[in-house]
Amino acid sequence: MARLGSETLAIARVKSVAFVGIDIEEVDVQVQVCPGLPAFAVVGLPDKAVAESRERVRAALSAMGLALPPRRVIVNLAPADLAKEGSLYDLPIALGLFVAMGIVPPAAVEGRLVLGELALDGTVRGVAGVLAAAIAASQRNMGLICPAASAGEAAWLAEDIAVTPVPSLTALVNHIKGLQPLAAPMIRLREGEAEIADMRDVKGQESAKRAIEIAAAGGHNLLMCGPPGAGKSMLAARIAGILPPLDPAEALEVGMIASVGGRLKDGRLSKRRPFRAPHHAASMAAMVGGGAHARPGEVSLAHKGVLFLDELPEFSRQVLESLRQPVERGSVTVARANLHVTYPARFQLVAAMNPCRCGHLDDPLQACRKAPRCGGEYKARISGPLLDRFDISVDVRAVGSADLDLPPPAEGSAEIAARVLKARLVQADRFQALGAARLRTNSEAEGQVLDNIAMLDEHCRLLLRRASDTLHLSARGYHRILRVARTIADLAGSPDIGKAHLAEAISFRRSSAGLGRP
Repeated sequence: MARLGSETLAIARVKSVAFVGIDIEEVDVQVQVCPGLPAFAVVGLPDKAVAESRERVRAALSAMGLALPPRRVIVNLAPADLAKEGSLYDLPIALGLFVAMGIVPPAAVEGRLVLGELALDGTVRGVAGVLAAAIAASQRNMGLICPAASAGEAAWLAEDIAVTPVPSLTALVNHIKGLQPLAAPMIRLREGEAEIADMRDVKGQESAKRAIEIAAAGGHNLLMCGPPGAGKSMLAARIAGILPPLDPAEALEVGMIASVGGRLKDGRLSKRRPFRAPHHAASMAAMVGGGAHARPGEVSLAHKGVLFLDELPEFSRQVLESLRQPVERGSVTVARANLHVTYPARFQLVAAMNPCRCGHLDDPLQACRKAPRCGGEYKARISGPLLDRFDISVDVRAVGSADLDLPPPAEGSAEIAARVLKARLVQADRFQALGAARLRTNSEAEGQVLDNIAMLDEHCRLLLRRASDTLHLSARGYHRILRVARTIADLAGSPDIGKAHLAEAISFRRSSAGLGRP
């Protein structure tokens, strides 16, 4: 407290957060009650939702039987040059008012991050980003006061920080005064998720199944090309069933992106890897992130999982070209006039396409009247640099009635998933031994690490040199063949890359799905 003439000048401080991508900036919510005409002002570069918080706070206090003091109330959100967005500042502003009015002691908010939205009746509504705020609180050795509706997100770090789940302002005051302590939140996993379709449903398509297994084992980008009805989308939908589950660290990272994007329901994390399949009409902002609040896009929501693009040439050229950077770097930067936000985007790109617009370019019974020009124009919608980023290209031929009459294959997703997991564990152990534990799959290896894990003997070197000259491979294509060959060797349980492994990897660059490759 400080004196201003004969009046008392009350100032309270509550810590909150602002989101810059998945990074957290600490915000100092300063509440001052000072002499003057009754007014309620919020400053500190607030957006419309933040500016409206004064009305929600006023109504919530009224629902508790309280009224704002008949003085001038000023709320400053510092630093003032950082944009503040969303309704998450309602709760810290109300708590700051309680401190300034002497309803709760200042010690009740010290060392805690506070966020939450208020309803007009004083209940506290859930907000996006609680998991990211909990991680920030853990890094700063602080506690967290958050909405009970979102507290399941913070429960994952409840062993490291004190989490106070708040259902209403009245409950929070009672908790602080020791009248009715609030119970700690419970960790909850996502339950009742839809069953993933099994690879046993796919009849025939053995070469495509092999390509999918290799792609899943090494995290490689995959392109499938074939006529309509050949089963490209069916195969892609089953990739999620053969990928290993997320480990705890990965689940937390994926959950943090979903939390910031407001897509983490009830704080329930999932061990299943993301599988995102946006429509081909998706905009660039929807794909890579952006909009008014620079939210994460599909490439970030697919982090540590699969981004499936069906009907690849039907996506706009601008959207497809925007994928080149995140595919290569594993992150995406959304630039605005006053803000640059970076989101992680380490995903596996899987795409499917028809050989031409009608889809029957190579079918002698349904020959396209515009062939081969139709196919060339359709394939030209995809740029060479983007195609070069696919490690594996495979033709998916139409399935005949003889294949459809066969009984289901003996091998399903469970058997394939076991081999994929075994290969990934081999890769993880190898990277650990090389001091590159941050890498998880062969598709991420580059530079000296790639040289160490993909050493070739003289015969293999000669084979790769000839293939490089024949296929006119770029340096990127050359290294992608090495990565795929390493994965094939891992699936075979071989410590070294053999000639057969390398030849199979090269064959996936020769496929007609490679669009222009020999």
